[in-house]
Amino acid sequence: MRDAKYDILFEPVAIGPHVAKNRFYQVPHCNGGGYRDPSAAAAMRGVKSEGGWGVIFTEQTEMHHTSEITPFIELRLWEDKDIPGLRRMSDAMKVHGALAGIQLAYSGINGPNFYTKEVPLAPSALPIRTFTNDPVQARALDKAEIKDLRRWFVNAAKRSKIAGFDLICLYGAHGFGIFQHFLSRATNQRTDEYGGSLENRSRFAREVVADIRDAVGDTTAITMRVSLDETIGELGFSNAEVREFVEMNADLPDLWDLAHGAWEDCSGPSRFKEEGAQELLVKGIRELSTRPVVGVGRFTSPDVMARMIRQGVLDFIGCARPSIADPFLPKKIEEGRIEDIRECIGCNMCITGDMTMSISRCTQNPTFMEEWRKGWHPERMNAKGDSQTVLVVGAGPAGLEATRALSVRGYDVTLAEATTTLGGRVARERLLPGLSAWGRVVDYRQYQISQRTNVETYFDSRLTAEDVLAFGFEHVAIATGSHWRRDGVARQHVVPMPIDPAMTVFTPDDIMAKAHGETIAGKTVVVYDDDHYYMGGVMAEVMAKAGAKVILVTPSAYVSDWTRNTLEQGAIHVRLDDLGVDIRLNRGVTAIRAGEVETNCSYTGRRNVIGCDAVVMVASRLSEDALYNDLLARKSDWADAGIKSVKIIGDAAAPAPIAWATYAGHRYARELDTPDIGDALPFRREVTQLEPA
Repeated sequence: MRDAKYDILFEPVAIGPHVAKNRFYQVPHCNGGGYRDPSAAAAMRGVKSEGGWGVIFTEQTEMHHTSEITPFIELRLWEDKDIPGLRRMSDAMKVHGALAGIQLAYSGINGPNFYTKEVPLAPSALPIRTFTNDPVQARALDKAEIKDLRRWFVNAAKRSKIAGFDLICLYGAHGFGIFQHFLSRATNQRTDEYGGSLENRSRFAREVVADIRDAVGDTTAITMRVSLDETIGELGFSNAEVREFVEMNADLPDLWDLAHGAWEDCSGPSRFKEEGAQELLVKGIRELSTRPVVGVGRFTSPDVMARMIRQGVLDFIGCARPSIADPFLPKKIEEGRIEDIRECIGCNMCITGDMTMSISRCTQNPTFMEEWRKGWHPERMNAKGDSQTVLVVGAGPAGLEATRALSVRGYDVTLAEATTTLGGRVARERLLPGLSAWGRVVDYRQYQISQRTNVETYFDSRLTAEDVLAFGFEHVAIATGSHWRRDGVARQHVVPMPIDPAMTVFTPDDIMAKAHGETIAGKTVVVYDDDHYYMGGVMAEVMAKAGAKVILVTPSAYVSDWTRNTLEQGAIHVRLDDLGVDIRLNRGVTAIRAGEVETNCSYTGRRNVIGCDAVVMVASRLSEDALYNDLLARKSDWADAGIKSVKIIGDAAAPAPIAWATYAGHRYARELDTPDIGDALPFRREVTQLEPA
């Protein structure tokens, strides 16, 4: 039974002609599937309905072919043939009593139209604003085209109703939606009745809402997603003006959906954004309208959620990332199982699916987007096979997830860890600046394993092949992790670079083990980043905070280049600049000598020298696969030892982000004792239907 202090979260709330069964509101979020993988996306939303969410939305849905954001893969509602796929999604959303919502998006200044080849249309003629700085400009909508656009929204609303949606969200946040483009003076420089004063800039929103109400308003609620603050100075749509807009149009939509600024402002990772970080921006807006308000803030604590409602800050708890990490978050609160919540760590790995046009991943929830493709459920495992015992070697993220999931299936699992701590790389990385929330990867699995009577954990157990053969386990999973290379092999160097032993060279493993001690203060340290994810930037931050003069050298054009996909690259650059780090982009390292590092231009090859006292080498990682290879070499002894299989998983197989490791552990547990599928695909996919020739 749930704690009475959370009762407020389960009160029903009216949204226009509908009533949400509780205050848990899954706001629109992308998933890398979109129009390409509609069944996978539908099943993912359906699991959230089962998990107890009161309102569930699609991702942004392109509502007309004159505005699309190829290469990014979102949903589309361009014509009637798009309705069946969306109907499958709304049906899945409503099976367990949730309200089904669709977010209609016209991207305007953000729509380059690479697929349709249409001329982009926006409130004013300006360059297209995309992540990739596309060399395309939008033409200003004339008044006839504004009428066309209003009609297109009505057409999309009618199709949304046919597709079974209860709510329509008009997208005007994160810089992506046409409503924000009209509201912001930065993107609306018109001099007619649609520009100038806030009342004029609000005109388009009022007209579209009125049009949709006339068309479907008796059965469909209308929500409006608005940025809380563009944070771009006087020209932007500021928080003060947002409040004025809401007060001026208090009852315009049936619900106000409020989300901060640009996407990176709204969905910043835990390294830079705390839970509930938007509270001050949203506080007090609820009092300006009779309509309910939903806000976001990577809410993971039920206490914070209940406080937000009790203090009148919000009417609904908006979640995207927490609903991905644990689709059953509402049900676990309702059933009094707070300790079973799989809390979002704020790593933004889910967002990388959208940014890389691929199926999304979640570090905490390996079943995300695999509900239809592989039949995986976040709370249920498949039945146990014929075997009984499994040895898991290594208690990093892969080993922990494999142990947890295997034990749920019913296997007797022995977990052998070489050190005295669970967590592997996560146990070390959680101590780095801003990464404490990542420790939830360990905390969740450690608690779940502690509740299982069929798991035994042994520490200080660095096993040899002889040990493993002597134990008599039927299956062995090798999850021994990896370590950072000291020789510079990565992308620039495919063989070891020249390194003079006289130079002090640290790896991230050394820094996490405090090998640099207190000797680094006042010294010049070069951090060489050829990894391009978060570690190079973190190492530079650690060195700077230790008092070193830090020079970060990277062959990329960006600091921590790949973090552009996690929406934190800009924040990392700002953090390092604030710490006084000397950032040198587009430069590799060609040699490390006593007292100096030789660098070269990534394009011209021209070289220069940097004097320094030490180097932190953030290159690539080497798998710890010696035990696996030793066991393979003795495969002829397996049968006598009772071993049916030995498999290497996670970083021990191939180093990658933590999400890859938890996925590998989960997949191992799911597939153990299942039939060999040969050359068949290990997942389902949808293939485009051919039209008549």
